[in-house]
Amino acid sequence: MNQNETRKKILINPPGTEDIYRRMKFSQAVRIGDTVWVSGQVGGDEKGLVGEGIDAQARLAFKNLAHVLADTGASPADVVELMTFNTSMGDIRGFSKVRTDFIPENYPAWTAVGVKELVMPQLLVEIKATAVIGSRKAA
Repeated sequence: MNQNETRKKILINPPGTEDIYRRMKFSQAVRIGDTVWVSGQVGGDEKGLVGEGIDAQARLAFKNLAHVLADTGASPADVVELMTFNTSMGDIRGFSKVRTDFIPENYPAWTAVGVKELVMPQLLVEIKATAVIGSRKAA
């Protein structure tokens, strides 16, 4: 890649997310060079059905995150920073167990923020991430 190509902003909207892009006016992710910024992913499936409880929602949110990352050429192992928005900080232990299923080693930086509510009242967690493609192994 030449210098101009590494600075080009690429909008990432995997199949099935185009309607969100049009209606809500945001991309699922943006890639510049090898860095990927992923918008908040929640615990709903492709039909918009929200999981029951923190375990199910965290698994769906990480599945959605992995889907968006795959569209950029990255994987959960390339995540260098996570930020989670949690409606109950009491759910952190349950969330953390699911997190280690998706990112089992070389843990990224992580900030957990307690919030009153998310975009839909039944949502318990939202995950936003930054990844660097090819950074799977920590030094």
